[in-house]
Amino acid sequence: MNQRQNELLRILLTQDDEAFLIHNLSNQLHCSEKTIRNDLKRIEELIRENSAAILVRKPGIGIYLEADAAERSRLFQLLFSQETLKSNEERRMEIAYKLLISDTPHTLDELAKHYYVTKKNIKQDIENITEWLKRFDLQLLSKQGLGSTITGTELNKRNALAHLSNLLPVMSHTTNYMLNLFMPYEIDVVRKKLIDVQDRYSLPLTDGALESLLVHALIMIKRIKQKSPIEIPQEELASGYPQKEYQYTEWFLDQLASSFQIVFPYEEKVYFTWHLLSSKKRHDPSLGSDFNNLALKVIQGLTMKLREMTMINFHADPILLNGLAVHMNSVIHRLHYGFPITNPLLYDIKKMYPFIFNMVMLSLEEIKEQFRVSIPEDEAAYLVLHFQAAIERLEGKREIMKRALIVCHMGIGMSHLLQAKMEQHYKDIYVIDCIGKADVSNYLNKHSVDFIISTVPLEKVKIPSIVVSPLLEDEDKDRLNQFFHQLEYKKTGKQQEDIFSRFMDINLIYLNVEKEHRFEVVELLGNALYQKGYVEQSFTHSALVREKSSATSIGAGIAIPHGNPSLIKRSAIAVAVLSTPIEWGNELVSLVFMLGIGDEEKKYSRQVIQYIVSLTDNPSFIQLLTEAKTEEEFLSLL
Repeated sequence: MNQRQNELLRILLTQDDEAFLIHNLSNQLHCSEKTIRNDLKRIEELIRENSAAILVRKPGIGIYLEADAAERSRLFQLLFSQETLKSNEERRMEIAYKLLISDTPHTLDELAKHYYVTKKNIKQDIENITEWLKRFDLQLLSKQGLGSTITGTELNKRNALAHLSNLLPVMSHTTNYMLNLFMPYEIDVVRKKLIDVQDRYSLPLTDGALESLLVHALIMIKRIKQKSPIEIPQEELASGYPQKEYQYTEWFLDQLASSFQIVFPYEEKVYFTWHLLSSKKRHDPSLGSDFNNLALKVIQGLTMKLREMTMINFHADPILLNGLAVHMNSVIHRLHYGFPITNPLLYDIKKMYPFIFNMVMLSLEEIKEQFRVSIPEDEAAYLVLHFQAAIERLEGKREIMKRALIVCHMGIGMSHLLQAKMEQHYKDIYVIDCIGKADVSNYLNKHSVDFIISTVPLEKVKIPSIVVSPLLEDEDKDRLNQFFHQLEYKKTGKQQEDIFSRFMDINLIYLNVEKEHRFEVVELLGNALYQKGYVEQSFTHSALVREKSSATSIGAGIAIPHGNPSLIKRSAIAVAVLSTPIEWGNELVSLVFMLGIGDEEKKYSRQVIQYIVSLTDNPSFIQLLTEAKTEEEFLSLL
């Protein structure tokens, strides 16, 4: 609970004979009545889990807490205990932290009493932590009567410790809650020394990299004090000393040694050097190293493969190549040293840029054997941002702003006000002129106009037009957005729809499919494409490999599995409508389009995916598709 919610609970606890009106509470706590109602829901949830007290709501009278003296005392204890008022996610993170840094088991009873929750709550936390630890190759062992402990290497435990904030999915995007587990003076000292080493050696580290190194250094200090040193194979130890980053590490850790009165063994220095090498940089001055050479080869292979698959000349964008050179060097180091990252934007990137995300994943799969580098989807999603930015830069050079004509009946002053408002809210629109209604016909004969924005109705005008208020109110903006959307659809949407339809085959539509796992659906559709002569037999295997590397769901209950385009004989799309939605990565899916667009027609891949993505904005239409009774009905809807 937050500070305001704590204060609200304190007010309810201290007044045992008074009912409170929502309006009065909102004034007292300087927030809206809606906020008070939401806070009361959170307090009610806390009370339900930890007390026999009841939050009573009586219309016309107010809100009060019904509890005897013993229950009030218990809730006061709960309120003022520093460890209690945690969200479920915060509690879960702290339990994981306790287990990771402790060699002794922790029992359900002990943890339940410490956090003032039931053993059932703690048991659920343990199950979630157990699942989360698997990604770090760690096991949580629970023994009846003894408690729970975590087993695994120190390296893996430290990786898990550094990623504890991932147990807070909502908040970890913006704040590193891992820092709450250390003393403020420790954080201040380490942060200052990091800034000192950055300034001393002119290290081009990003802000995110500095925060990551801060966490790793704090964990290192904690584990050395606990006599839990890192263990590095002898053959790996030699890799630390030749790197100039080792010199930076040595200076930095010498400063910390004197501040914290500890000794950093050589293995710890090599370990931190690896983190420094793996950190994201604004630019990378290092050239000629083996890692750098490998990174450049991977970039060349990836860019060339993506150019073949997308027909976009990425080599024409020097900003992309420079950005990838800096980024990929850190990626190669992270993969080599076993430092996995979690990308909090992964789901959003997959949903926003499905075409380039899937092309990047397919390309990485194809170059994996060539360079012996396997890049996971969390890393790949960051690469997608580089390529998407390049696409927008390359296509931006070709884009022409839409030419709008303003027709206003209220004089030049009001015309220019409307023009200013249009240019402020719609950056891709160029207002070529502001004229009166009488001049429209003559003006259109002499100038090229895409559409007209008018304050009065226009007759006998062949180009698209819309009537708005000269003040451009919110209602007008909504109508304008719809107007622009319709114009865009007429230009590209119908074209995408026609292209999509050309790849549909009624014999490849499967309704009421009953499967339990997404791999079964991929096999069903892949085998159907093979049996009907559209793809090679190995296409299904390539689609499964692609699916295992990263789930192909794109939101709104839709997935777009696909395989290697070189294994396609004739382009086609196979469809499965599931009778019951199934898990597809991190979401439920009921509508599956297996894309089989071959190399010869790859120029249409992007438009096909864009058309499917456009469906995600229309849930009612998706429902119509999933409720289709026959294959003919399904096809006619599309």
